[in-house]
Amino acid sequence: MTATLIWILVALVAIGLYLSWTAGRLDRLHARIDAARAALDAQLLRRASVAQELATSGVLDPAASIVLYEAAHAARQAVEEHREVAESELSQALRAVFADAQQVDVVREAPGGEEAALELAEAVRRAPMARRFHNDTVRAARALRRHRKVRWFRLAGHAPFPLAFEMDDEPPAALIERAA
Repeated sequence: MTATLIWILVALVAIGLYLSWTAGRLDRLHARIDAARAALDAQLLRRASVAQELATSGVLDPAASIVLYEAAHAARQAVEEHREVAESELSQALRAVFADAQQVDVVREAPGGEEAALELAEAVRRAPMARRFHNDTVRAARALRRHRKVRWFRLAGHAPFPLAFEMDDEPPAALIERAA
């Protein structure tokens, strides 16, 4: 009888340790999501700021400047519910403005344009990487939260269900090629 109680106690302790480890893992994933989201926000803000700076520099023609400025301003001012759409529109505006390689050459030939083009190209390259890192972390947390043990024992606590950040982040090919 005593041996049975000891084995039951050992099994309960092992189950408790496993559930505690799983809850800790889920908590670490949520912390990584928060850090990845902060990095993504920083990269998107940098991309919008550089685009807005370039739009107001007088290097671009007036129509391109207006399109780029409005898209960058909308991306910087967007509320969380509309952020993905605003960032996608900025990507589309960047592709429209820099669709032609000659436009990139015009920017690079202007005083200070070489640095501006390189900075914009770097910002445009980093945003998709930050988004992919964030979405990979979200995917891992979602996979863990789908397990029965996590749902049955409510190991996620009151943490909101993680959401991926979906946007059009294809960079303008001419800008990437010319800046490289």
